Amino acid sequence: MNDQAKLNFFASTPEPCSYLENRKSVSAFANPHMDMDMNTYNELIRHGFRRSGGYIYRPHCPQCQECISVRIPVKAHRYSRNEKRVIRRNSDLRISIMPSRYRDEHFDLYRRYINSRHDDGSMANPNKSDYHRFLICDWTDTLFYEYRLNRILIAVAVCDLTDTGLSAVYTFFDPDHADRSLGHFAILNQIHETRLRDLDYLYLGYWIRNCSKMSYKRRYRPLEAYLRDQWVILND
Repeated sequence: MNDQAKLNFFASTPEPCSYLENRKSVSAFANPHMDMDMNTYNELIRHGFRRSGGYIYRPHCPQCQECISVRIPVKAHRYSRNEKRVIRRNSDLRISIMPSRYRDEHFDLYRRYINSRHDDGSMANPNKSDYHRFLICDWTDTLFYEYRLNRILIAVAVCDLTDTGLSAVYTFFDPDHADRSLGHFAILNQIHETRLRDLDYLYLGYWIRNCSKMSYKRRYRPLEAYLRDQWVILND
């Protein structure tokens, strides 16, 4: 990495893993006191890093390498029959791209989503500060995709615009519309948006083979994984 000499990386304190039982998780994160910018972020994301708020991190567990950074090479992606059905099912939605800033409407939807999906974890009962720290960052090129049904906001997909592609940060949606597969649809739409911008990849964050919460990422084909410091096609 060209910027590695300029960056200091720190290891987090071990804490219970959110995805695999009886394991401790450790992250390597870029110095939070350094002035981060998009050039550095572009370089780090190509090396398997990800962001949460303004923090840039990558799993660094001494006894575990289960978290694998994955991305979709969008120009090689061909929509499956199931994906085409999901797109048709949501063809009545109006999609708008909004700049990155706090909105009460977004936060209210986010809180409903978190409390329906993660009510027993550390994300439960978020307040406005939690939401802001997680999704909004003042130095990133971040886009908020709004999905509306008859003017009612039912989903928001947050993604960063990097020099090689879009990076899917987080998607949240109305639990009453779970039958629409809105999380799946948001990724399919981001594949489309990445192609429109003539970029190569949609970064999906981390995939864990034995974690059911992460299994959905494996449905996208082809899928590349960052293994042994290089991107390779992830085979079955």
